Amino acid sequence: MRVLSGIQPSGRLHIGNYFGAMRQHIKMQEGNDCFYFIADFHALTSNPSPKEVADFTLDVAMSYLAMGLDPEKTVFWRQSDVPEVTELTWLLSCVTPMGLLHRCTSYKDKVAQGLTPNHGLFAYPVLQAADILIYKSNVVPVGADQKQHIEVTRDIAGYFNNTYGEVFVLPTDHIIESVAVVPGVDGRKMSKSYGNTIELFEPEKSIKNKIMKIVTDSTPVEAPKDPDKCNVFALLKLVASKEELKQWEDKYRKGGTGYGEAKKRLVEIIIEYFKPFRQKRAELEKNPDYVKETLAKGARRAKAIAQATLMEARRAVGLGDYYG
Repeated sequence: MRVLSGIQPSGRLHIGNYFGAMRQHIKMQEGNDCFYFIADFHALTSNPSPKEVADFTLDVAMSYLAMGLDPEKTVFWRQSDVPEVTELTWLLSCVTPMGLLHRCTSYKDKVAQGLTPNHGLFAYPVLQAADILIYKSNVVPVGADQKQHIEVTRDIAGYFNNTYGEVFVLPTDHIIESVAVVPGVDGRKMSKSYGNTIELFEPEKSIKNKIMKIVTDSTPVEAPKDPDKCNVFALLKLVASKEELKQWEDKYRKGGTGYGEAKKRLVEIIIEYFKPFRQKRAELEKNPDYVKETLAKGARRAKAIAQATLMEARRAVGLGDYYG
């Protein structure tokens, strides 16, 4: 089963990224044909600086490799290194109804968040469809809130196949069962756009400072507390053992334990949990050429498949093979 997913280099990855998607991506390497790419074309819709694009792309690559992505098992590359996807985007654009794009909620959501509307932002579902279809992907792991992306891709593939013949595989979604919405230090969903993240590889002192500032309610130390309404406990659920988590739950409900005590323990567990990943990341930072070559090798493998699929699509619409 071919699994495909893209990761935008829009900032440094945080523990919400890990527990929300990265961990599942790594797990799916076993027994599947995984294709994971760094979506730098998609990142351009927010007009980042050239330095940010380059720096964050390398950062995402290092982070995934440090967290356990195996380039021998998984095809891992930078999206822009396979430009065939942009040509396929145009072919798909010519069969995609405007009404389908107008119904995409993610565009409206991003504009509501303050992003300046541009054609790339509006039409990115077509590029996303090309990303998926050009590799004949069977399954795309997404969060429940991203299910519409796969439905749109299936619609676009259907329009093309109905018009020109059966060229594309219709993918299915795989809803990632995240343990929960990972709260940021301000209590909202952890997100780079909110500036409330705990980064995977930021200095330990910074991690401690952020955790100690996590928003909690004003319940006195001596009073019982509801663990299900506590941001600190929500993060403990991600990293503590079942046995320790049960102890913390009992302490909360009994009373006599302050949030500060829980925060201090959360600092210890998070630093210990990510310690082996941080060590691997430090090794990779000393050898950026290895990371770049890994992406280049992945691009060559991805490109071979992309070229074959694009040629099918070109022939189907009447363009035929390249003359050059």
